[in-house]
Amino acid sequence: MIPRDPDTEPTVEDIELEEPEAIKQALADEKKRAEEYLASWQRSQADFVNFKRRSEQEREETIKMANAELVRTILPALDDLERALEHIDSPMVEDSWVEGIRLIERKLRAGLELQGIQEIKALGEKFDPNLHEAAMHSRGPEGIVVQELQKGYILHDRVIRPSMVVVGNGETESEDEVGLEED
Repeated sequence: MIPRDPDTEPTVEDIELEEPEAIKQALADEKKRAEEYLASWQRSQADFVNFKRRSEQEREETIKMANAELVRTILPALDDLERALEHIDSPMVEDSWVEGIRLIERKLRAGLELQGIQEIKALGEKFDPNLHEAAMHSRGPEGIVVQELQKGYILHDRVIRPSMVVVGNGETESEDEVGLEED
């Protein structure tokens, strides 16, 4: 048998001169190392596939939410249009310029809807702090939105502006009337 340095790997010549058991052990060691390499490669491949999927999801999310700030700046103008249309005097309702303003408001709303903007339903709904911002409490069923002060909007499942609402405090008008009669 050829003497070898214990710090070096056995060479083919060394293995050929050794006994069959040593050859089997060397083969088993090499198989184990090959399996480790394969497992490492498979983990790396799975990590890369997950990275690609995550990157694609993030890219899609970025595209969806890219216009959120622009929409936030447009919403006050939409609010102003709605308020203006609500306060038009009866004699002017039939004027053509009023109909033009209504048309502009509808086109603006339709354009926002095409971009994924949805109005948050608030009036009569149970107060949800994820969708609504309570401005004050008033008479009405407890925990129910009794008045909407400012509309809220969602962009692709994300709230970009919560609804500003008045929430019922559990008092009803009949209770107040009973309380007044007892005094």
